[in-house]
Amino acid sequence: MQAPPTPPNSNVGPGVAPSPPQAARPEAIDVVAVSRQARRLAQADAPPWLHQEVAKRMAERLDFIKLRPQQVLDTSAWLGASAEALKAVYPQAQLLWRHAEPDLARRSQAALARPWWALGRGAPARWVGDDPATAPLVWSNLELHARADLPACLADWAARTEVGGFVMFSCYGPDSFVELRSLFRAAGWGRPAPAWWDMHDIGDLLGRAGFADPVMDQERLRLTWSSADRLLADLRALGGNVAPDRFQGLRTPRWRAALVRQLETLRGPDGLIALSLELVFGHAFKAAPRPGAAGETRIGVDELRAQLRSPNKGRPTPGGES
Repeated sequence: MQAPPTPPNSNVGPGVAPSPPQAARPEAIDVVAVSRQARRLAQADAPPWLHQEVAKRMAERLDFIKLRPQQVLDTSAWLGASAEALKAVYPQAQLLWRHAEPDLARRSQAALARPWWALGRGAPARWVGDDPATAPLVWSNLELHARADLPACLADWAARTEVGGFVMFSCYGPDSFVELRSLFRAAGWGRPAPAWWDMHDIGDLLGRAGFADPVMDQERLRLTWSSADRLLADLRALGGNVAPDRFQGLRTPRWRAALVRQLETLRGPDGLIALSLELVFGHAFKAAPRPGAAGETRIGVDELRAQLRSPNKGRPTPGGES
């Protein structure tokens, strides 16, 4: 098994102008390719470097939430690389793991089954798998963009979020790797990445799934590499291209050489090859239904908002919009 690649230089920057909002397509993910990539990722010694970085950024957003959960259900499990960040914020909370992809589920269970002398202060989480476990906080780090049926995934989160609790997640946005689109189009190589869901569409679907008051924001990272080979290795380590209309031809040495030449055209004045990555962050809470008049259900959204959010803090909008 190979060690995880060294992260490229990254910083938050303006990047490339975003494309106009587009309708999300349920068929935008090749589920067979997702399973194949999951099988490969499960063989790595450690999760991708980006997952731990994004977990830290997600954890910073927890400062705006007043609720202190005693349990956290992490649906990204081992691949989400979130145990350390969550324990730093909620040291007393019990972490529960599950993952929808079978290979990554087995890899997560293997990570929890290490001998006691290798666990340090104990297992990072307890595996719950398909058990009907619920928690005050359902957490998902860089997993949602790999789910083909987004409404079904959000409905599952809603079923697993306790009343009075909340969900927090991150995923790739549709403007990730936008610089590659014209290169691939000119070469006839199909899409370089899936048509991932727009954050406004995700916010709407959260409401339909039973969550209240969704808050969405985004960050744009500018990732840089010194060589095209390192760039390609990192993109593969992050999950590869699972767009159904990706390049389907043989990836011969000649084709790879042509791809490297195209990537070299992205090298900037600083001598580095840069790509934009759009990170979407979101959270929403599950309000308690209150009985009203006959045939009427009232949702105490304002009451729950006051319970979850600190009174002196507003909505978190670091580096993006809500």
